[in-house]
Amino acid sequence: MQSPTTLEQTRLPLGVRAVNRAAEKLARSGFSVRFPTASELIDTARRRTGLDDFGPGDFFEPLSRLLESCQREARLNFVGKIALRSDLIRMLSNRLLLERDRHLHPAIRKEQIKQPLFIVGLPRSGTTLLHTLMAVDRNHRTPLTWEVMCPSPPSDERIERRIREARRSIGYLQWLAPTFRHVHALAAELPQECIGLMSPSMLSDQLDTMYRVPSYRAWFFKQDLTPAYQLHHRFLQHLQRRCNGQRWVLKAPAHMFALPALLSFYPDALFVQVHRNPLKAVASVSSLVAILRSVFSDHVDPLEV
Repeated sequence: MQSPTTLEQTRLPLGVRAVNRAAEKLARSGFSVRFPTASELIDTARRRTGLDDFGPGDFFEPLSRLLESCQREARLNFVGKIALRSDLIRMLSNRLLLERDRHLHPAIRKEQIKQPLFIVGLPRSGTTLLHTLMAVDRNHRTPLTWEVMCPSPPSDERIERRIREARRSIGYLQWLAPTFRHVHALAAELPQECIGLMSPSMLSDQLDTMYRVPSYRAWFFKQDLTPAYQLHHRFLQHLQRRCNGQRWVLKAPAHMFALPALLSFYPDALFVQVHRNPLKAVASVSSLVAILRSVFSDHVDPLEV
């Protein structure tokens, strides 16, 4: 008898499933959690931070398109709606904090990112393993998960608290999807994909991975990703101000599809491309996406994924 796959073993905790079912019944009766608008999320981030300047780059349209796609297509459960709102407010708040820090610490603007090394390749082709391995070299610098989630301020101030916040967020995900840890290593102090540096631009395939948003995805692939890489560069300057190394080692499979935009900000970038049998890579990434989306929706079709 064949053992069940990781995907087949993926189930939300019983209590969470009960809450989602109850919320779905209420929704059918006309009592549902209203989807926020882009303006409402922006106002919430402003109130929470007490700040107003999001920095350069338009993000209103991609945010609006994402929310519209989530509402019409993602079939989010109760937990998914809460997670979407929370994640987007965190990203918007980080934009505000990063811009504030650039004004408080003008030296951030002068940070030079020299010959960063980007690990690229199909998802699930060993990029995370190589990234983690290269991070062991003390001359290398990688974005850490807690830094990407809680980047402000650009100093060692409140580090332990920021690490605890990241651990708590990761703990929620691992509680909701215990099998996720078997398919992707994730911890507050481990290296993180630099796709998270681009997500506050609202132009990111990270959003498409977490939620079923085909109309947003179709629109996203037609966009000029220069604003996303502009934010990536500013974010990296911010992290470098706190802790430098001789070379940044970065990784995200999505970079392969946006090399002109990447090279416009990192003209001296270096690349390592990892290879794996495409059939195995696609099967593996499909499993990961289905597991992740199952946290936020009770209607994930693995065949469609």
